[in-house]
Amino acid sequence: MQRADVAIVGGGPAGSAAGYTAAKEGADAVVIEKGVPRADREGLGPDSTDAAGILDYWVDLMALDEPIPERVKLQELNAAEFIGPNETLEVTDTNLESSYPNFGFTIHRARFDDWLRERAENAGAEYRVGDAVSDIESHLTGAPSHTLTLRDGSEIRADYLVLADGPQRTITGTVLQNWLGDEHMETLSSRKANHIAYQEYRRLPEELFERDRIKFWWGYMPGHTAYPWVFPNDEPVARVGLTMPIGMDMADVENRESYRLLRPEDDRIPQGGTYIERMLEDVYPEYDLEDFPLVEDRGKTGGTETYPISSTRPIESPTVANVAVVGGAMGATSAFHEGGDHVAIRTGHIAGRLAAQNKLGAYNAEWQRAIGDEVRRNCVFADMVRGYEPDDWDTVFGLVNSVTSDDGFTPRELVYGGTTGAKLLGEYGLRKLRYWGGRYAQVREDDYAM
Repeated sequence: MQRADVAIVGGGPAGSAAGYTAAKEGADAVVIEKGVPRADREGLGPDSTDAAGILDYWVDLMALDEPIPERVKLQELNAAEFIGPNETLEVTDTNLESSYPNFGFTIHRARFDDWLRERAENAGAEYRVGDAVSDIESHLTGAPSHTLTLRDGSEIRADYLVLADGPQRTITGTVLQNWLGDEHMETLSSRKANHIAYQEYRRLPEELFERDRIKFWWGYMPGHTAYPWVFPNDEPVARVGLTMPIGMDMADVENRESYRLLRPEDDRIPQGGTYIERMLEDVYPEYDLEDFPLVEDRGKTGGTETYPISSTRPIESPTVANVAVVGGAMGATSAFHEGGDHVAIRTGHIAGRLAAQNKLGAYNAEWQRAIGDEVRRNCVFADMVRGYEPDDWDTVFGLVNSVTSDDGFTPRELVYGGTTGAKLLGEYGLRKLRYWGGRYAQVREDDYAM
């Protein structure tokens, strides 16, 4: 049986970050990653695809001790466009303090993952790719420890366990169910806690490729935080994708005729590929679908990929059992802002460092100090737009355009938008207050029964 100080399940951004800081602090750290083949990666790597890039303030929030290599970057960004059925909002400043000079950048995800892995290995962590964890037995008598059984039958015994297996929580769920009641486990089930994201790598006509901006279409398809997007990759290839709730039923859609990507003959919610074809036809009516060919040597399968993304509030960890849940597994990433590599990396860094220092009991408090403002803001915005229909998005985008100055926009400026703006500002303030003191966490540490 192999012995380790810290065992980390999952080798994506959160897991690699945990392995890096644990090893850097002198711990014997091992990262176990099952490995997923990709057309754009040599060999196996993590199943951690994501559509978005990195915003300016995300760079600081990650707390990396070295810059992200240029080879990882694809395009420098100057703006994001939020497009409603009749109103478009262009954002050129996140209005959050940042050391990064531009609005952000898109990334080559496989290279990003590989760089994070190299960083962890250079710090001294063991990164085992191609293995998968089949079972974990936790021992809480005396000093807590955990025995991980891999699919090949080998075992690893560790004092600390970091769960970084992403939004599906394949292993996280089997560990937490030992200490959480059925009502909590039900809310953490993959289908309830996540949206599904689907994207295609498509070659755009050169005149349509906009290298400096990411674009989102709101109110085009039904569902809470459901929207298509386009992100620029290497010119003229872009990722065209969408996120939508899992298991949504057409019977639940009100005013279906107002959604531009639905058709009268639809008796069920369309598949992701169908939505994308309709979006391209709607947004670029003067072009044919043949003008946007799939680039089949990208992504996971023939230029496409599907993956879950968190759409719920985060959870605290049972640190008394020497367990930390990080990144997508804890629900810190968000379908509202399309991703969360920044919070995944930051929570991984914190968990790995504290585990190596035998101070994991401070983990919940530390991650909330580090990313609490980001998490609370996203939880509030996601709650505010629940139930929005296409006209609502036009109203909000038009309102923000009317009060935005050359210096950008902050929620407080909504007060200048008349009665509608004042109501939105009031709702924002009340919801923020509701989540004060970490109350955005849907599972608190006291909820675990040890």
